[in-house]
Amino acid sequence: MPSDPKMRASDADRDRTAALLREHHAAGRLTAEEFNERLDQTYAAKTLGELDQLLSDLPGIDLYELPDASLRRSRHGPHGGLPWGSAGLVAQRHTGHLPGAWRAAWGSCISVSLIAFLVWLLSGHPSSLWFLWIAGPYTLILLGRWLTGGSPRGPSRGDSG
Repeated sequence: MPSDPKMRASDADRDRTAALLREHHAAGRLTAEEFNERLDQTYAAKTLGELDQLLSDLPGIDLYELPDASLRRSRHGPHGGLPWGSAGLVAQRHTGHLPGAWRAAWGSCISVSLIAFLVWLLSGHPSSLWFLWIAGPYTLILLGRWLTGGSPRGPSRGDSG
């Protein structure tokens, strides 16, 4: 960002500040009340100086160089498990590929579904679509975990329901 605090802030500047505030809230540096208050001020800010002031008492972080631990949030994290804006999806969006655990989970789901389909196809009973009882729930559970930001392996040991 330019160093002139009187320069008008863009929507991208406000979005970047909001993302930084989310990370600080997730790290426990801001309470929910402080986070909501600063987020409101972020979207009301007109200058870069106002945005800088909202982050002045927080350490600097780089959204593109987050530690691996921040990418493994549980579904019950400080954001209520919403994946939008979370570090995990930001990292996936920028790297263009899924982490190894998700690649393995989706590969397993596709393999099991394909085997069930081939057995059904070769069984000679096309009127009974039993393979969908295997492929359907497996795919829906995995898709639900992926969309809610959960782990493909289920809740971590530290989660308590």
